[in-house]
Amino acid sequence: MAMKLITRAAVRRLRNLFLLIAAVLAVCYFIMIRMPGRSFRGPLPSATADQQTLADELRSDLQTLAGDIGERNAFLPRKLEEAATFIETQLEQAGYQVQRHPFPVHLELGPNPESDTVCSNLSVEITGSSKPEEIIIVGAHYDSIFGSPGANDNGTGVVAALALARRMAGSAPRRTLRFVFFVNEEPPFFQQEGQMGSLVYARQCRQRGDNIIAMLALETMGCFSDEPGTQHYPLGLGMLYPTQGNFIGFVGGVGSRALVRKCIASFRQHAQFPSEGAALPGGIPGVGWSDHWSFWQAGYDAIMITDTAPFRYAHYHEASDTPDQINCDHLARVTEGVQRVIEDMAKE
Repeated sequence: MAMKLITRAAVRRLRNLFLLIAAVLAVCYFIMIRMPGRSFRGPLPSATADQQTLADELRSDLQTLAGDIGERNAFLPRKLEEAATFIETQLEQAGYQVQRHPFPVHLELGPNPESDTVCSNLSVEITGSSKPEEIIIVGAHYDSIFGSPGANDNGTGVVAALALARRMAGSAPRRTLRFVFFVNEEPPFFQQEGQMGSLVYARQCRQRGDNIIAMLALETMGCFSDEPGTQHYPLGLGMLYPTQGNFIGFVGGVGSRALVRKCIASFRQHAQFPSEGAALPGGIPGVGWSDHWSFWQAGYDAIMITDTAPFRYAHYHEASDTPDQINCDHLARVTEGVQRVIEDMAKE
């Protein structure tokens, strides 16, 4: 009789444990995984004339940045400056006054130690008409990893940001829009205090008291495939998302959940393109692997818009990350959708 009582008690405890685990998983799903709206499914509609024009623009800029200029980082300062000058020239031609934000960088961290050099973040701004103190930042890093021309990582983010800046030049948003091009996102500078461009910039913003209400990091956005098995995930997430790498991802930390949900809801309302979203703990591999991480450190809401980089792209951080690997037609659709997201946030 005693053994039966113990067994029944153990069963109850086990049942309660399973119920607790199920409840926790359900809460996590609704907080971190479930997103508003529905992702687009099925064949993409024919490209519009505007999308075709945008794709050609993105393709041309990407060829200049990752083809003609190629590898660009602090260990190749002439190439890095050539990339910065290209970005600066494009922004000036769009009617902006470009601000450079230089800072010293210590090169002993890298594969070819040299003397210290100076690197620069670049920024332009459209002052808000009625809420100028509320700032939305759209950012992308323009450096590439040592040994790679960086077409996808992160030429695609840069050319998308340039296209957005051109299209929004002369607009009159209620909130201030700021486009920022960061240096030194790649190792060995990644997450290094005083060395990673976006971290330096985010710290400066906090010191000035800038009221940044949202930061969108455009990161590695040009690889897409409808083939099953082309998309991979960190351990435990694969059962929750598609196996085809055909979507654009909206990724943030749990603390930026509201921003993730707002952005993907807007994208799904305006864009006929697959999308997935997640607000996950920052320690999960990939969740904090871009410039949005820097803004978390400064206490700002920030997310990443990405094709998921190494979880999909075979040429990630390789010499083969060249412009011919990039689907600029899909990148144009994504860029157009992101513009609608920014416009929605800027007019609130």
